[in-house]
Amino acid sequence: MEPETRQRLLALNRSFYERFARPFADSRSIAQAGLTRALAVIPDGTCVLDVGCGDGRAARALEQQGRRLSYLGLDASPALISLARERASALSGVAARFLVADVTQADWSLALEGHTFDYLLALALLHHIPGYDLRLRLVQQMARLLRPSGVLIASTWQFLNDERLRRKMVPWQAIGIDESQVEPGDYLLDWRRGGYGLRYCHLLGEAEMRSLCEEAGLSLKETFLADGNLSLYAIATRPPG
Repeated sequence: MEPETRQRLLALNRSFYERFARPFADSRSIAQAGLTRALAVIPDGTCVLDVGCGDGRAARALEQQGRRLSYLGLDASPALISLARERASALSGVAARFLVADVTQADWSLALEGHTFDYLLALALLHHIPGYDLRLRLVQQMARLLRPSGVLIASTWQFLNDERLRRKMVPWQAIGIDESQVEPGDYLLDWRRGGYGLRYCHLLGEAEMRSLCEEAGLSLKETFLADGNLSLYAIATRPPG
């Protein structure tokens, strides 16, 4: 993917999440079965990094599960981080902090230099990263932030599994991009809650997830579909030692 096209898609999504932060956050439940199952592997006393944390939904879900742990959430959207701080104010077992950080920038992880984590969450994030090379760089950076035997928990949106979501697809010409400029599996989807918007999504399945993990030096231990087959969860580990 050409850098200009990538930047246009990133700008599109940044604008979307700033404009629709609250209606988007309100559309996502902390009680989703897939989220509950994925977070159940995280024990008390651990240190969790949530990359692309949105409104801090995972922190509240961990609190609901009775966890006592340290949590740091990062997101590129100041509006979502503001919501996350607001909605985390009542947490007691989960010691949560939130920072604005754009993980599509090459130097995003420098702010965490010297820190490592037991668990790293990348929930509903990778399908918004345009280009395999950028997705790989991000997974590699996340892998380096894991402690030995640390665990990456990722989820990706399987929107083609639902007829209603397939009807949300919009031709690339709507934003002046030719289909030849994007990669296979790239789509433009509309949003109609609280206004009309568009966002870039990549259909990232198990084969690509396995490839990303292997190239980043992680071992993919488990994948499962959940939430009406709309979410693919992947659990991968960093080698010990």
